[in-house]
Amino acid sequence: MDQNQELAVVAQMRESVQKLGSSTEGYGDQTLMRFLKARSKDPEKAAKMFVEWRKWRDEFVPQNCILDSEVEDELSAKKIYLQGLSRKGFPVIIVKGNKHFPSKDQLQFKKFVVHLLDKTIASSFQGKEIGNEKLIGILDLQQLSYKNVDARGLITGFQFLQSYYPERLAKCYIVHMPGFFVRVWRLVSRFLDKATIEKVVIVMNEEEQRELVRDIGEEALPEVYGGKAKLVPIQDVELKPLND
Repeated sequence: MDQNQELAVVAQMRESVQKLGSSTEGYGDQTLMRFLKARSKDPEKAAKMFVEWRKWRDEFVPQNCILDSEVEDELSAKKIYLQGLSRKGFPVIIVKGNKHFPSKDQLQFKKFVVHLLDKTIASSFQGKEIGNEKLIGILDLQQLSYKNVDARGLITGFQFLQSYYPERLAKCYIVHMPGFFVRVWRLVSRFLDKATIEKVVIVMNEEEQRELVRDIGEEALPEVYGGKAKLVPIQDVELKPLND
């Protein structure tokens, strides 16, 4: 699809959104293209997804952000780390599975997922949001025990990415997967789109480890994964102010 075709299909999507009683005002073409890509460039399906996303966002994130104070319990575990940018300019988020325990408060957990995804994406903004920013995730399962296993939490995270953050995930690397987790991953995979599964790399050998290092780059990748960076808890990261 060339640029003229993309502009045409974006225009069709904007019209479809309007017919559904909503608006694309304030949203650039790059944002709308994410929804179109997630729906195989079908403007009507993309419009429906966009309208559903806006409704969800207005209801679940009315202030347009989830504050640290709303997810203190989850942040206190220090299980999420936000690194610098990869070689392609994607922020890198790391989840330490052995520091996670299934949440008894599912509402707070869902808010936590939104908090970390929003902050990760915003950390790549260069003065303003373009709309096509992506992220790279590393799910580290080293020293994982059965009490850390949370299939429901994993499904929630991936489904939020699919439904509310379309085309935001560039790649997800799963490292140090223990043998018993294979069954858990098979269960989780049943709830994921084919496009999402294709972005997941389970690092099992040296070549896949080298791919991880090449993809992210030594400057952003922590030492424990073969890079040169230090781990940075997400709550210690200060976002740059956006331009007016």
